[in-house]
Amino acid sequence: MVPTEQPAATGGTECDVYVVGTVFQDIVFTGLEGAPVKGGESWARGMGCGPGGVANAATALARLGLRTALSAAFGDDEYGDHCWADLRAEGVDLSPSRRPAGWHSPVTVSFAYDGDRTMVTHGHEAPAEEQPPLRRPPRSRACVAGLAPGEDAEWVRRAAEDGSLVFADAGWDTTGRWSLSDLDGLRHCHAFLPNAAEATRYTRTDSPRAAARALAEVVPVAVVTAGAWGAVACDGRTGDEAAVPAVPVDALDPTGAGDVFLSGFLFATLADWPLADSLAFAGLCAALSVAEFGGAHSAPGWHEITRWWSGLSDADPRGRPDPELLHRYAFLAALSERAPLTSPRRAVPTIGFRGAVVSPVARR
Repeated sequence: MVPTEQPAATGGTECDVYVVGTVFQDIVFTGLEGAPVKGGESWARGMGCGPGGVANAATALARLGLRTALSAAFGDDEYGDHCWADLRAEGVDLSPSRRPAGWHSPVTVSFAYDGDRTMVTHGHEAPAEEQPPLRRPPRSRACVAGLAPGEDAEWVRRAAEDGSLVFADAGWDTTGRWSLSDLDGLRHCHAFLPNAAEATRYTRTDSPRAAARALAEVVPVAVVTAGAWGAVACDGRTGDEAAVPAVPVDALDPTGAGDVFLSGFLFATLADWPLADSLAFAGLCAALSVAEFGGAHSAPGWHEITRWWSGLSDADPRGRPDPELLHRYAFLAALSERAPLTSPRRAVPTIGFRGAVVSPVARR
């Protein structure tokens, strides 16, 4: 797949990727000395606003050149207007989405500090009649789903029956059961990508690698992310395994990194890359995202990927390229030569400036 070209439709597909979930208005504070203290006031050195939730994956996929359709409810308010316009500007097809009258946008405030983040969210379920429909989804090469215990995922079965490769992650199991049988739709997934804390609980194992091997007995491809430690993957069909350490970057905000990782892995899978290259590419996309503010706006485009590949030696004060990184990411050379050089939009500390000047406060 050439990143500068839209993939050709195959088998009558209406889009490359169909994404279902909830869009949040994210407000992210960075540069905090530590967690907010009860009764005190903390000043953040940086702030960013933008779409979050499922918008993270939709934007990341669109920036990699995949034709992406999103099914979500958007608030009937200015936050909803902002998120809708933002995703339209990214080229995301919103025709499957809804704007419920009188329903306000879910809002998440994220506090980034010590390489991690703490989030506070407020929102309500969208009206049942405005939820993503369970009728047959549009034909797509792949789709993205978030699985949760007890939640119906009939559309996942329908998508898989139509030939779509299903990529899914899972949130924290608040029931405490941690049973894979509670995840409706998992048996129809092509790839399952939980983080290490979730994966080891679901499989009753003690390491990401052991968890990936156990999950590969349930789904064709299992990927377990471990943050700064990297990620491991196992293909249960072939027995192939891969482990890739995290790419070193100056982390600013980890919000949405998991969604960007999944998007990078999906892109590489559709491009039919080897498992190790797919895992490495996903890790690079996630690493580049944590160097920026927010969720959706932090997703890298080919401009950032090309710049990173071209500047590998910059990380070494002696000006020598890191031989391990050069070897691991050598597959990027041919792609980067043909990548577009347009830099994507980044988060700013408000939902929209009226003028063309953007405050530098947003970038620190």
